[in-house]
Amino acid sequence: MATTEQGATQTPLVKISAKPAAPKKRPEPPPYFAFHRMRKVVHLVCVIIFFTLPLSNLVRFDIPHQRFYFMGRELLISEFGILFLSLMFLLFVIAAMSIIYGRIYCGYLCPQMIFSEAADSTEREINRLVKKYVRWDAAKQKLLSRAIFWVLLGAASVVLAFVFIAYFVEPRDLFRRLMSFDIRTAGGIAGATTTLITFLDFLLLRQRFCTTVCPYGYLQGILGDGNTLLVHYRDPQQECIECKKCVRVCEMGIDIRKSPFQIECIHCADCIDACNEIMGKLGKHGLIHYSWGDRNLPENLRESWFQRIGIRDAKRVIILLIMFLYGFGLYIAISMRQAVLVKISPDRTTMYQIVQDGKVANTFRLQIANRGHEQTTVVLSVEDLPGATIAGTENALVVNAGGMLQKEFQVVTSPTAVAAGVNHFQLVAKVGNDRDKFPQTFITPSKE
Repeated sequence: MATTEQGATQTPLVKISAKPAAPKKRPEPPPYFAFHRMRKVVHLVCVIIFFTLPLSNLVRFDIPHQRFYFMGRELLISEFGILFLSLMFLLFVIAAMSIIYGRIYCGYLCPQMIFSEAADSTEREINRLVKKYVRWDAAKQKLLSRAIFWVLLGAASVVLAFVFIAYFVEPRDLFRRLMSFDIRTAGGIAGATTTLITFLDFLLLRQRFCTTVCPYGYLQGILGDGNTLLVHYRDPQQECIECKKCVRVCEMGIDIRKSPFQIECIHCADCIDACNEIMGKLGKHGLIHYSWGDRNLPENLRESWFQRIGIRDAKRVIILLIMFLYGFGLYIAISMRQAVLVKISPDRTTMYQIVQDGKVANTFRLQIANRGHEQTTVVLSVEDLPGATIAGTENALVVNAGGMLQKEFQVVTSPTAVAAGVNHFQLVAKVGNDRDKFPQTFITPSKE
């Protein structure tokens, strides 16, 4: 105890230390979907499909053998009707996708974009590895990086050109041409030309092709409407911190904040991921979103499941209905086509001939196309023409798988067995258990 001069007792001072303030807790980032990762998975699947299709005959032209393979079915190129409908169906699917989902095809499915991004990533990775492991000056490092990239790009161009030409030439035949360095035949010249174009494309153009040559981006401006999917920037509270990461990650080099209708935008959503990542560190949601048109803001809408997948009006319902009916009709048409196609037509350059024993003969042309994978036998017979026989060919004709047969034959009968003038009868072609009947006319001399 301490005392003052007046003898009053004074309480000693006690130093009280203040409790340190707890550190400010960092806000938890809101959850968001990683579109970039999903897009790269889709790219990988597309590359696998691109390499697999010509080997599986799901979609492939075989120009030397005049065949078109679609969904595992083998069509003759002469079957123009089904061939035309098949190609139009594929175009209709892409157009319908553009109306509903905008440039999703460009960002997720287009081979040009997929391999252009792969070229960009490969070039950046080579530059990084050379700078890390090669202790040369900057000029030599750049030269080495460029040389390595050119070699890899050349090898990749050969592979990609081979796969592309394999859509039009049988792969085993094309491989033999490649191993013999064939640049004399049409297939070899096409392969060499495609290799050169591919190399120059991914060396000089890449994404520039999408903004200068490809007409699809311009066509999208016509197909889209107020409910088409867009990548949209919205910042009503002015929360943007100007980090510009959305600009740096853009494969097309645009600023999505300027407009959602820029023709260069391919809806890849890399800017969405970038904004979500940066704003998430501040505990906020990103400012860039997918939206159905520039008026339909997802945070202000309570949507049903079919609206969330893009079915937002009657127009889209009709488009999907037409696409379904078109696809179903095409499936029925392909399923009902016969593996063996037989055509019989009369040759009227000569009305009739008198052959031995005074019999009358009429000439007919026969065409058989075996579009199946097994050898087949076609048996010809005559019905409703008394005493008629087939001459000039065997009744049973063997046609190899994928082969064609063209022949002329005669139907012969006695003039006393049939009426003078025109007689109606049927030629029958039997393939296995199937019988095709071809109504024909048999002409005999008129009785004077």
